[in-house]
Amino acid sequence: MVRIKERYLLVNILYPTELGSKRGVPDLVLLNSPTTDQLTPGALIRALRAEIAINFGDYGSGAIEGGSLSIKYLSPSTSTFILKINRPYYRLVWTALTMMNAVPVRDGKPCVFRVTHVSGTIRRAEEEAIRRARALCIAVQEGHDRKLQDPLGNIFGQAGRPMRRAKQVVSAETSVYDTSDVDMGEASEG
Repeated sequence: MVRIKERYLLVNILYPTELGSKRGVPDLVLLNSPTTDQLTPGALIRALRAEIAINFGDYGSGAIEGGSLSIKYLSPSTSTFILKINRPYYRLVWTALTMMNAVPVRDGKPCVFRVTHVSGTIRRAEEEAIRRARALCIAVQEGHDRKLQDPLGNIFGQAGRPMRRAKQVVSAETSVYDTSDVDMGEASEG
């Protein structure tokens, strides 16, 4: 018997248009603000299927039919959900989530769907969701204690880090390739 392998995508719903809109509220809180209670797993699945059909046509629609796409966890208060998908098609679903730009409810706010973790088991996805929620609470408390001037630095934790120079980036990219690989012609002779 063959086991059906699946992937679990941990997705955050972010609201970048809210940044800087309220005085006294940290940007990190505004970015991760709660989602409306009108968002249901069914509405999210319908919007995701429609986005897949728009971007990938019949191939994409056929790939996710038959119950291979489902929401296992949805929390409007943390704007987080866990999505289950068959393993061969998780990148297709990830791409469709990237293309979605509003909460799929009537007059939904503009948002960004960010896949933060991909896992083979729901247990690992849940553990990552808990870890990220705790880290967000700690970051908000620390950010409240010391307000940083750079909103993107607050969000991504880049404040205080030195900028990388272009020379360092180029050297990192060139070291990716291994020059000790054997050509196909040499491997077949023997």
